[in-house]
Amino acid sequence: MSSGAGSGTGDAERGGSGAGGAGSLAHRVPDLGALELLLAVARVGSLGAAARELGITQPAASSRVRSMERQLGVALVDRSPRGSTLTDAGALVTDWARRIVEAAEAFDAGAQALRDRRDSRLRVAASMTIAEYLLPGWLLALRAQRPDTEVSLHAGNSAGVAERVLTGEADLGFVEGLTVSSGLDSAVIAHDRLIVVVAPGHPWARRRRPLAAGELASTPLILREKGSGTRQVLDTALGGLARPLIELSSTTAVKAAAVSGAGPAVLSELAVGEELGMRRLVSVPLESVVLARELRAVWPTGHRPTGPARELLSLTRG
Repeated sequence: MSSGAGSGTGDAERGGSGAGGAGSLAHRVPDLGALELLLAVARVGSLGAAARELGITQPAASSRVRSMERQLGVALVDRSPRGSTLTDAGALVTDWARRIVEAAEAFDAGAQALRDRRDSRLRVAASMTIAEYLLPGWLLALRAQRPDTEVSLHAGNSAGVAERVLTGEADLGFVEGLTVSSGLDSAVIAHDRLIVVVAPGHPWARRRRPLAAGELASTPLILREKGSGTRQVLDTALGGLARPLIELSSTTAVKAAAVSGAGPAVLSELAVGEELGMRRLVSVPLESVVLARELRAVWPTGHRPTGPARELLSLTRG
């Protein structure tokens, strides 16, 4: 064995006193990069060639081998002008290293399979306004990026959306209320405003003065069900509401009832643009009250969206 190898042995023996001591396994077992380097040296017979194969410099490869020898307490590589050969201990360690690297490859393949399974589907829950007027565009953009991802959408009120995310029935949720349920993290994705609308034949359509908040609060309205973000914002802003004229479970149903002349409704600007443009509905100015709200994406606390959920979240901010 060359003098360089002997020096390595001395270093290894001096450093080996703690090799079998207590401590975490990570401190006693070389990392995968070092083991891959050792396998490459055994395969190509040269530390320099092994370094080139792995895309590192020869000094870095030499340093890694010396560090591994100190860690294990034995000399692994006999270096000479003619190349690098494994010591008897190095050959034995190489056999062990091969099994570790093969196990790591199997681990990596398994992890990739889990990612592929995660990325193959996306379960979204969204409040009605977001589901009807914003999500279709976002999901079309996501499909262009991830054509193989199967997306399912559950539309409901904000309280129901939060519950589905909390119980793991949805990977990502979108809500429109004033508050976010405990156990959820959130990010604002858009801002929205609620407006009072009536059919053109309703007396409020011809009024010249803005509608007072008190009059709106005392008037029976066509409303969404309790638990909806729209109703929560309206109830909080007005300090209470009269008994509903009609209570319906979707934005589309509320809008249709208002268009039919059943009574006044309070709806998102996102939902009534077409009806206002065609004069099927008329917006009624409201005095001293701004019914503004934030639209939010939600996910379980401490579990930032990954995979297609993360990509969908990024598309909402485009």
